[in-house]
Amino acid sequence: MCNFFSFCADDYGNYKYLDWEYRKNKENCDSHTRILTHFNIPPKVQDKWNFFEFNPLTQKFINDNEGRKPNISEEIITSAELWVRSLDFKTIIPQLIIKPIINPFSLPKVEVIDSDIVQLKKWVSVWNSVGNLAWNSVRNSVENSVENSVWNSVENSVWNSVWNSVGNSVWAYISSFFTIKYKYDFSYILSLWERGLVPSFDGTYWYLHSGEDAAIVWKGEIK
Repeated sequence: MCNFFSFCADDYGNYKYLDWEYRKNKENCDSHTRILTHFNIPPKVQDKWNFFEFNPLTQKFINDNEGRKPNISEEIITSAELWVRSLDFKTIIPQLIIKPIINPFSLPKVEVIDSDIVQLKKWVSVWNSVGNLAWNSVRNSVENSVENSVWNSVENSVWNSVWNSVGNSVWAYISSFFTIKYKYDFSYILSLWERGLVPSFDGTYWYLHSGEDAAIVWKGEIK
């Protein structure tokens, strides 16, 4: 499976990729085959091209040629990495905000203060209405793999520690990576998240978790 951002390069420094003009109306835009087909590269010639991936959020560069072109030169790989790191990603997804991904469970455990509870109460009012809207809005606007970059960065610690209601917190945090106008205000959860606090709900009580063990640092009912 090809991930965002995928691109192709020949042995002479020519690069092929799909920009926003193509992406805004299409899905699966990070298929290397689709990229080359879009640029009318004949199927019998496509195997001669080099395949790469680069995630602008995690800054991870991947050489996708192992197993298909094991003798690719280090010069080609280095040149491809330098090229993609200099690319203006606003031409790929204009709505994308490139910033470090914060995993709240990797931050030091914090002590809850009054303003945190105020933010939590405001988030609960949004949470009662939002459902999966944040997730769906992003899915309909940009590449799924960009969302996955954020999700995968917190997935293990979230899944292994808490589950109830955490999903919407992740989706709301994802919204901060896009300049998309949403119906709801997600700033309440973002302020908690960036402080190292993640809420969950068991049907009766709300909790705030913090620290690498996702310890409960606050519990209470919110009407």
